[in-house]
Amino acid sequence: MDKIASFTIDHIKLEPGLYVSRIDKFGDAFITTFDIRITSPNDEPVLNTAELHTIEHLCATFARNDREWAERIVYFGPMGCRTGCYLLVEGKLSSKEMVPFMTKMFEFVRDFEGDIPGAKPEECGNYLDQNLPMAKYVARRYLENTLYNIDDAHLNYPA
Repeated sequence: MDKIASFTIDHIKLEPGLYVSRIDKFGDAFITTFDIRITSPNDEPVLNTAELHTIEHLCATFARNDREWAERIVYFGPMGCRTGCYLLVEGKLSSKEMVPFMTKMFEFVRDFEGDIPGAKPEECGNYLDQNLPMAKYVARRYLENTLYNIDDAHLNYPA
């Protein structure tokens, strides 16, 4: 079997950032997959499932309700390795184009108060596995350490 694209990225060199993981074409439509890398793989602790689950609920809700982007959002969800998330968006896009949207999304998580959307037993298969305080901490850290001062080295996968 061929190795999938995400396994060809050197995860030893990979740092937190916002990367285009792949761009796929379906007929006349393009889908861009973004690698939202929140922690440094194999270097920092991975995210616990509870805060990652909360980030998923909040980011997916935000993305699908954003006036500019809602119609183009295909999917938002966690990476299996728990070092970040994937966002799939209709269109052929660059990481740099998505920084303002990502910043607004993670500010939404950082500032969120109240009941976590979709965190009731009838809405979620693991509704108790949530941690809003840690999700807010992770969002603040990603904003301050990555998104607010992002440079080309954290917008393009390392060579």
